[in-house]
Amino acid sequence: MTIGRKPQGEIAMTGSERQARYRQNLAAKHVQPQSPTLASPPRRRGRQQRWNAAIATLRAVQAECADWLETMPEQLRDTPTGQALQAVLEHDLDEIASVYLPKGYGRD
Repeated sequence: MTIGRKPQGEIAMTGSERQARYRQNLAAKHVQPQSPTLASPPRRRGRQQRWNAAIATLRAVQAECADWLETMPEQLRDTPTGQALQAVLEHDLDEIASVYLPKGYGRD
């Protein structure tokens, strides 16, 4: 019992021969193969921008937890889930957001 396609010739092609045939077919169709590397490196954001984005994410999660706790039945608020949601809401993110990170190397 054989699995897979039968060879087109008398013997099966090697991996490199199959790859060469694949590239020839792509060239005939004028299709560029996808490169595993990016065309340009990703833009690197500054430390303060990443800090601000992290604070925004924390605020979004805190708002979701507030909504969740609001819709939670009263008898479930003393469960570990309710206590964890309450702990998330107790954190003051305004204090954390007021921190401005130094630029470093004498640039601040």
